[in-house]
Amino acid sequence: MGAERRRDPAREGRREQARVRRELAREHAREYSREHGLSGREEEVAERLRAKAAGSGAGSSALTRSPRGRLDQPRADRRRLLPVYDPEAFGRLSERVARFLGTGRFIVYMTLVIIVWVLWNIFAPDDLRFDEYPFIFLTLMLSLQASYAAPLILLAQNRQDDRDRVNLEQDRKQNERSIADTEYLTREIASLRMGLGEVATRDWIRSEFQDLIKEMDERRLFPKERDEGDR
Repeated sequence: MGAERRRDPAREGRREQARVRRELAREHAREYSREHGLSGREEEVAERLRAKAAGSGAGSSALTRSPRGRLDQPRADRRRLLPVYDPEAFGRLSERVARFLGTGRFIVYMTLVIIVWVLWNIFAPDDLRFDEYPFIFLTLMLSLQASYAAPLILLAQNRQDDRDRVNLEQDRKQNERSIADTEYLTREIASLRMGLGEVATRDWIRSEFQDLIKEMDERRLFPKERDEGDR
């Protein structure tokens, strides 16, 4: 090392490349400004173009990196063309409608409406009739009602099938737990019975005591004979 610091060729090459990129960015900025009429904003456009050109570098990568949503915050709702609805609320509504359609009250109401409709359009004055014979508008209304009632009933049946499936799964798990508990209790009872077979009962202890008492009485009554027999 001398008095002057030795130049690094690689560093000088990088500086030259950076200078060339800056000059190109300024030139592109001037052309862009002239084409779009952005007078007085050459430096801002040059900074953007230079950041885009030097996107691989450490300083410019932060400028060209696309913003990402934070993971600790919920994502913002996107705009949708179709209307948004609550499937659970719609399902409950379909169940209520299907439950009403399956009652006798609905049949009575529909019968009364049809009778009033037909009688009105037959006996009412001509200027007040709105559906002449053969009652095409009434047929259209009934078809519309049936076309809406069928999907609602199917939706309610699907929800009921899902609930039944969940209930069956819970019952199956409960039965498995009950069977496991029953098998465990059976094994415990069997082990207790095996253990009780080796425990001295009250009758067995009483019989043993009676035998000991008899043997002691015999020794008291015939001590000499007992001793000679032992010898």
